[in-house]
Amino acid sequence: MTKPPADVNYTFDDAQLDQLSAYGEVRRHKAGDLLIEEGESRCDCLVTLSGHTNIFISTPEGERRMGWMERGQFAGDITVLTGQASLSRVEMGEEGDVLHIAHADFQRLLVENSAISDVFVRTLTARRAFAHEAAHGSVIVIGDAHDRDVFAARDLLSKHMVPHLWLDPATDALAKPIMEAREITNDSLPVVIRGRSRILSRPSMSELSEAFGLDLLPDGETVDVIVVGAGPAGLAASVYAASEGLSVITLDTDAPGGQAGTSSKIENYLGFPMGVSGRELAARASIQAQKFGARIAAPVKAISLDRNGEIYCVGLEDGRNICARAVVIATGAQYRQLPIPNLSRFEGRGVYYGATPMEAQLCGGQDVAIVGAGNSAGQGAVFLSQTARTVHLLYRRADIRETMSEYLVRRLEETPNIHLHPSTEIEALHGLGGAAPEDDRLIATTFHSKATGDSRRVEIPFVFLFIGAAPFTSWLPEHMSCDEKGFVKTGPDLANIDLVRAGWSLDRMPTRYETSWPRVYAVGDVRIGSVKRVASSVGEGSVVVSDIHRAIAELGAVSDPLPRGA
Repeated sequence: MTKPPADVNYTFDDAQLDQLSAYGEVRRHKAGDLLIEEGESRCDCLVTLSGHTNIFISTPEGERRMGWMERGQFAGDITVLTGQASLSRVEMGEEGDVLHIAHADFQRLLVENSAISDVFVRTLTARRAFAHEAAHGSVIVIGDAHDRDVFAARDLLSKHMVPHLWLDPATDALAKPIMEAREITNDSLPVVIRGRSRILSRPSMSELSEAFGLDLLPDGETVDVIVVGAGPAGLAASVYAASEGLSVITLDTDAPGGQAGTSSKIENYLGFPMGVSGRELAARASIQAQKFGARIAAPVKAISLDRNGEIYCVGLEDGRNICARAVVIATGAQYRQLPIPNLSRFEGRGVYYGATPMEAQLCGGQDVAIVGAGNSAGQGAVFLSQTARTVHLLYRRADIRETMSEYLVRRLEETPNIHLHPSTEIEALHGLGGAAPEDDRLIATTFHSKATGDSRRVEIPFVFLFIGAAPFTSWLPEHMSCDEKGFVKTGPDLANIDLVRAGWSLDRMPTRYETSWPRVYAVGDVRIGSVKRVASSVGEGSVVVSDIHRAIAELGAVSDPLPRGA
């Protein structure tokens, strides 16, 4: 068994327990009493005052006690902060008193007491990191490596920091006994097993979201600010708005991170001299936002934006409506697809749009192709070169230095198993075929040289696409002014005719990031003229909050934060 590091536990002293007691209720429990059930969302934060509490998780070998909490110690991992479904069961081991801090009061504690907040965030985060590394199997994904549903499930769990064990029934001996014990047939695959209480067969993203408590928003709720998009710009806006006392809901169609979350290593971001992965940066920002009380719901899809007097309503694909005094559009942009008719056939089965540790695991020891000439493509090439046999980087331009940072170009040139292909594009994708669609996967590609006109087939089973981006703005209303490419106009980019068409009624002009609708803002890659860099997006997301405060004040004094979590 992997030995936990020292930072996964902490013991509060008597003075700290006195401070904590103001936020909760002391309850007496007998040995064997259930305190938290596996799968329970918005759990209480439990601090043991006497006796001890036991922590159990499900593993492939059965339920196991992973630890116990004595006086001054607290149970749980990062789900205590986020409100997501608990992956463990907590039971009273020896009769005693436990301080119960309800989820809403726990969030208030994190904002009001900085010293104790630091203890909780550091310890809860360390526990989740330990769970990832230990791979105990409280969550298990069983399915074929080339099954796109397996990839989608693992991708969602990874982006939401849910530790899981992946088993391929064709290669992992552990898969068969688990399937037999749980009465899972091959026809049911892929499956996601959440501990002892839940088995999801061929789950949709919404089913996974429900099972793990990733979306806990009630219909019709009204808050101060809705942030649509949880990339760097949206997360920055969420952190700064929540830290300044505004109630915030952040929505995303996928998970925190956005396009930046697919970057394997960002080396030119201020404050990280050794670099940071996009996913790690997103995870830190997500926890930071939720520490201050922002609620992040994903995957959920915004499909409309409407005005109701001074309130804006965002309509979700599932029929719910969330309302706010201000809206921040931070939906970013998505990578474009290759103009190849059978591309969708191989998505998740050889064609991918991000280079993260999960993709690196899939293509270890094999040849891969990356299409693109921007920094994300360069970062992906360098990262995958550590596990792939060879990396072929294809781009249409003759000189990659026109679009990629010099430090990355030099890194590419100095890495022996990275091969640059200027003025080259992918002309065709070739599959394995099979009796059933799920047996198909990419096995080769055709490279076409624009310089020579020659085409050649190359046995490459993995292709990663980083070929420019299109904004996510099709859901916006007709009079939300955008340019011909769909990027949102804001501030000085808005012409008088844009404001007239949108019915602008204020006696001031829109501020720098304000759209043609008052108190609706656009930041990051979705905004016209934005600099497509993580640092720039974070900057825009942070500074827009001061504009939001002033704009809400135009409606009257800023109210106390609206209730969070109910």
